[in-house]
Amino acid sequence: MEQQPLNPQPQPQPQPQQGDLNWRLSAHPVTLLVFLGIRIGALLMYLFGVLFISNFILVFILTLLLLSADFYYLKNIAGRRLVGLRWWNEVNVSTGDSHWVFESADPNTRTITATDKRFFWLSLYVTPALWIGLGVLAIVRLNSVIWLSLIAIALVLTITNTTAFSRCDRFSQASTFANRAFGGSIVGNIAGGLMGRLFR
Repeated sequence: MEQQPLNPQPQPQPQPQQGDLNWRLSAHPVTLLVFLGIRIGALLMYLFGVLFISNFILVFILTLLLLSADFYYLKNIAGRRLVGLRWWNEVNVSTGDSHWVFESADPNTRTITATDKRFFWLSLYVTPALWIGLGVLAIVRLNSVIWLSLIAIALVLTITNTTAFSRCDRFSQASTFANRAFGGSIVGNIAGGLMGRLFR
């Protein structure tokens, strides 16, 4: 009969791999932490205000400042650094028409890590869902209806960024597909332009 050792060797812990939700795997950890901090901060400020602070104006202003910072930081910094995407709106001065412009980093010159992509897209889609949930809660609790104006602003800002980055991602994938299919020739440039117009 074999005797088992009294102190079995501990099993080695699996190493974190790209794609795991671990901020240490990010190529831009400071950008990621600031991005998540501002997003979570706006939600927590709203919840803290509803539950503990009776001064609606103070909470409204602080939450609005965090939401504005989140919109700006996501649109101009986090999107570009974490997933290589950026968008903006241009207005034709002569006609008054506006259209969205999408920009994506060249995949040959810039590597986007799986962890950054996962954090970015998860937070992009989860945040509007959380604000919708808070809106439903405010409607159910009749004493919180006054907070619906703040939730409406939060939804407009977060859904705008979510929609724009989703379209920007589709545009970049279509452009990459056209470049690969046509090898960057004149025909490829025309096809890329047509694909870009489809998503504009």
